[in-house]
Amino acid sequence: MAEISQKILLPETFQGVRDEISGQIGMMWELIKAPLIIPLLTLGVYICLAMSLMLFMERLYMGVVIILVKLFWKKPEKRYKYELLQEDLEMGSSNFPVVLIQIPMFNEKEVYKISIGAACGLSWPSDRLVIQVLDDSTDPTIKQMVEVECQRWASKGINITYQIRENRVGYKAGALKEGLKRSYVKHCEYVAIFDADFRPEPDYLRRAIPFLVHNPQIALVQGRWRFVNADECLLTRMQEMSLDYHFTVEQEVGSATHAFFGFNGTAGVWRIAAINEAGGWKDRTTVEDMDLAVRASLRGWKFLYLGDLQVKSELPSTFNAFRFQQHRWSCGPANLFRKMVMEIIRNKNVTVWKKVYVIYSFFFVRKIIAHMVTFSFYCFVLPLTILVPEVHVPIWGAVYIPSIITILNSVGTPRSIHLLFYWILFENVMSLHRTKATLIGLLEAGRANEWVVTEKLGDSASKKDANKNKTHTKGPAKRLGFFKLGNRMHTLELGFGVFLFFCGCYDFVHGKNNYFVYLFLQTITFLIAGFGYIGTIIPSS
Repeated sequence: MAEISQKILLPETFQGVRDEISGQIGMMWELIKAPLIIPLLTLGVYICLAMSLMLFMERLYMGVVIILVKLFWKKPEKRYKYELLQEDLEMGSSNFPVVLIQIPMFNEKEVYKISIGAACGLSWPSDRLVIQVLDDSTDPTIKQMVEVECQRWASKGINITYQIRENRVGYKAGALKEGLKRSYVKHCEYVAIFDADFRPEPDYLRRAIPFLVHNPQIALVQGRWRFVNADECLLTRMQEMSLDYHFTVEQEVGSATHAFFGFNGTAGVWRIAAINEAGGWKDRTTVEDMDLAVRASLRGWKFLYLGDLQVKSELPSTFNAFRFQQHRWSCGPANLFRKMVMEIIRNKNVTVWKKVYVIYSFFFVRKIIAHMVTFSFYCFVLPLTILVPEVHVPIWGAVYIPSIITILNSVGTPRSIHLLFYWILFENVMSLHRTKATLIGLLEAGRANEWVVTEKLGDSASKKDANKNKTHTKGPAKRLGFFKLGNRMHTLELGFGVFLFFCGCYDFVHGKNNYFVYLFLQTITFLIAGFGYIGTIIPSS
């Protein structure tokens, strides 16, 4: 009997200890909730609602302006002086300006032939065209392959030079700056820049250069990116939706209303005099293109965006490559804002209205608020209010405003409207990574100047992988790399997936707003990203 009593009493003892611990935790929670948790969470809700309203007003403003631009604004050919350049029977091609083409490269094994071939195929007088291949490759085999390709085109009469550096100081900015120092560049008036995966159409220069020739106040003509691998997988479709809004709305509005926008780093033609006057290329951030654009704008130069001047390019098709790219694109602008905000305020060459546009709209709302509110509100504060029901989030802030913002963001890619809901979930996941990068840039922390070149696979590799996934049942498993799971896992995304799952379960049992539907779907997206499988999903047409 004694033994039986001990077996019965022992679990009851543990049960009592457990109840006591639970009671103490519950008591501590109640003690700190009212004086600390509720006020802090309420403040967080107010801040997030304020940021949401700022983003909403920005998107609404952009939407109204782009409609006005499309309906009433004159075409660039009518707003500016524009006349195609023609060869003269007596003077030959001497009335064409000498144009420099710069192609920065870094271990571009898959795409170097495509980019060099596209540059050499431009329909511009050969004696008025200089092509620089700025190769910072570290692989000797690839360097040799690129050099041989340059020699092959040179043997056909193309003025192409292959240049290397002893080190990668300044990364892309350093390579472009070094290229402009060459003695033969003194004869060039304009420079067109194409990253290694960009393929301009033959008439690119003939359509862009006349704007610069006939309008001496214009420093930059920017073309639009088009993506050859947008249909490769769901990851590339999501990127296309985000970038199409950037080009269809943001760049168009900036060009039409302020003659200013952020240079995209490629597919653009610069007036070399404007680059020099602005202080040249600088490597103080990872967005050397935006840095140069802001400095040139503060000198009074104007920019022109041509939405119908399209250049083919490639999107990152692996999740790791995309994460590195987004870190650079989010961290760099925040870091540049930190370095230049006072310089912009003190500048006397531009109007107050343009200063407000650059500081508030271009930098603060688009480059900082947009990332932070998406993550902090929908992935952190809103789920926490489920655990603290005393804190109320108005329905207009939780549902109506985000829905309108999402609809306005989707106008650039109508063909992907059926993917809109998943795009929201995907952007919420990426907002975690972008917010982290933005804070690193603002605080100039350890990874503020991290530069990882985006991996490019080329058309052949992309089609090969896509066909493999569609036709072979074992293909995706091989591509997913189940035996390299540890190399694919992202603990931050997995951690937030678990957090949102817990909040979803609590809302399902105790909540009244039915947020658990969104939370469970967002949990799945976080877990997919956490295990690195987003880039393996093929989208439906």
